[in-house]
Amino acid sequence: MSYQMDGWQEPTLGENLARAGVSRKAFLAYCGSLAAIFAVGTGTPKAAAAVPAEVVADKLGAVTKPNVVWLQLQECTGCMESTLRSGGTTVEEVVLNLLSVNYNELVMAAAGDAANKALDDTNAEPHILVVNGSIPTKDGGIYCTIGGKSAEEVLRESAANASAILAVGACAVWGSVQASNPNPTGAVGVDQIIRDKPVINVAGCPPIGEVITATVAYLLTHDDLPKTDAEGRPLFAYDQRIHDSCPRRAHFDAGQYVRTFDDEGARNGWCLYEVGCKGPSTFSACPIIQWNLHTSWPIGAGHPCIGCTEKDFFDRFTPFYQALPNVTGLGIEGTAEKIGWGLVGATVAGVGLHAGITAIRHAASRKPSHDGEPLQAFGDSGPVPLPVPKRSYQAVDTDGSAVEQPTPDSADPSGEAE
Repeated sequence: MSYQMDGWQEPTLGENLARAGVSRKAFLAYCGSLAAIFAVGTGTPKAAAAVPAEVVADKLGAVTKPNVVWLQLQECTGCMESTLRSGGTTVEEVVLNLLSVNYNELVMAAAGDAANKALDDTNAEPHILVVNGSIPTKDGGIYCTIGGKSAEEVLRESAANASAILAVGACAVWGSVQASNPNPTGAVGVDQIIRDKPVINVAGCPPIGEVITATVAYLLTHDDLPKTDAEGRPLFAYDQRIHDSCPRRAHFDAGQYVRTFDDEGARNGWCLYEVGCKGPSTFSACPIIQWNLHTSWPIGAGHPCIGCTEKDFFDRFTPFYQALPNVTGLGIEGTAEKIGWGLVGATVAGVGLHAGITAIRHAASRKPSHDGEPLQAFGDSGPVPLPVPKRSYQAVDTDGSAVEQPTPDSADPSGEAE
């Protein structure tokens, strides 16, 4: 269903949504999806996870016109594309349009002096600052200028009175592809420029649209910043590994892998680990929330995860179709604190023992080995040791009959052959 958006006309968000034709039922459904997103993370506080849709609707509906500045710096507009999605106008689009009505140069009608005035007027008041895009620092920042100002100048001016700052997308979080080696523009993320205020990093290239809007809604409904991991990402969306929530995990544990694209394994929906899936080292709610109104997501479409919610993913994870080294199917996974700055969660990741411990160990033994050390980010020290099978050889007795004898490496710990 499409809705008629005509800007902020009424005192509260709820009244403006009603004016746009959004029914209470549709708004409750939207707030229910927000509440579900808030509760996704295992590290989400119980109080936040237990908030019902009605409470979210009451708090969000009572919001008076918020001041929001939405900057587009050195980026490709993909994050805004993800937020807006395609198809009919959704409740999410109405909410987003109303929340960012003050300034969003990508989708606002105003341009030139009128747009600059809207930005200056909003910057003069307390506001929520949302940033898409990296900030070039080389050569005086000449690689991205807006209205005669460098991206860094624009960012600093908008951050001065910001009550909350959201870096949305890999570009704003750490610089993304343009910050990859050799980083010709000196691109950095928002938190490398703004160091006197907390920055919430909504990671991804692009992030899921619902995660973007949910983070903004969290600020408005909880009147506080969401709890974050060591990378500054909201725990409600980034404290679980894709590998642990992936619907193909059972195939990984069973040793069933896609070896080449469009082989029998690919047609059967088997695990994409062997063709480069970075799900074992990537934290995101992709398998749960998905894209385009829960239509699909990369692994669901048959493409391996490239790890785009992780810092420096382009340098760390390329070639994208090369398998990660020594990802085992059994063992204690690393905790958030052990994982450290690169890959962070809140608790020990759960391991789905779909085929039972014995089956998983045998599956691990069927998996081809890969050169290279295990990723420290997993907390793994190496492949899980498997039981040494008893082997025997044939010896010939004095009468010419065959006699089974154990090999030396199958002896028991005492050194005595069985």
